[in-house]
Amino acid sequence: MFSKSKINEPGPKATETPTPSPLSSKPSSPAPTDSKLTSTAPKAKPPASILSSDLHVKGNLKTSGDIQVEGQVDGDIRAHLLTIGESATIKGEVVADDVVINGRIIGRVRGLKVRLTSTARVEGDIIHKTIAIESGAHFEGSVQRQDDPLSTTGGAKPKMPAVASDEVNS
Repeated sequence: MFSKSKINEPGPKATETPTPSPLSSKPSSPAPTDSKLTSTAPKAKPPASILSSDLHVKGNLKTSGDIQVEGQVDGDIRAHLLTIGESATIKGEVVADDVVINGRIIGRVRGLKVRLTSTARVEGDIIHKTIAIESGAHFEGSVQRQDDPLSTTGGAKPKMPAVASDEVNS
């Protein structure tokens, strides 16, 4: 009879055999967790692209990342964070979530947060959600606050004067 119960014991051992399978699946679980960590790592923010002071760019720049300009750009710039260095000159439209101006911009500035430092020189309109202008900054143009200054529907406002001018013609 003991031998029969020993026969019965292999039965539970058979159920124990699947138990090591979950143990073997446990090492498999950390692997997906590690891959999740790995997939999170590429989301790390890359460093800002830097355009050095001896660089002169003719053309538009567009990135979802950050740009620091120390040289000269003849064209439009679109970025997440745009920092204009003291020696930099931009001739074109600037569009970014955050704009920090230490140098010179000749053209329109559009940003959620726009900051003109004491060394800033801006000749053009600024469309912003929030703005800070330090003492000593030079600015020639108009300032307009919008809830969404990055949207292209901001261009709809100039259409209103066009309607007004049509009314004047009629």
